[in-house]
Amino acid sequence: MYRTVTHGVQVTVEPRFVAEESHPDDGRWFWAYQIEIRNLGGEDVRLRTRHWRITDATGRTQEVRGAGVVGEQPLLKPGQAFTYTSGCPLPTPSGIMVGSYRMEGESGAEFDVAIPAFSLDSPDEARTLN
Repeated sequence: MYRTVTHGVQVTVEPRFVAEESHPDDGRWFWAYQIEIRNLGGEDVRLRTRHWRITDATGRTQEVRGAGVVGEQPLLKPGQAFTYTSGCPLPTPSGIMVGSYRMEGESGAEFDVAIPAFSLDSPDEARTLN
């Protein structure tokens, strides 16, 4: 589990390798990740956009930007959380994801909330710690 708090918004990520969606012989590995976004602050906040930087084991990076998450732009009142699950295919057996959400407070002011970097590792691959 990976967790960070930015501007009173806590983001928790739990990635998992999905063997049944992975086809290593075809150069495709797949992970699902569940994210909980919790408002620890004192005012309503709405998630407006997302930005991901996904890096595979060869160092190739792709950027993903878009409105909301899983087709929603959730409004979180103080103490509320929103949880969703999404996925990421890679052409390598490991990688890393990191990103941010653009949030909007009650006053209309926008701010970025960090999504913690998290590792995507196939259970069949040897891991090297640096």
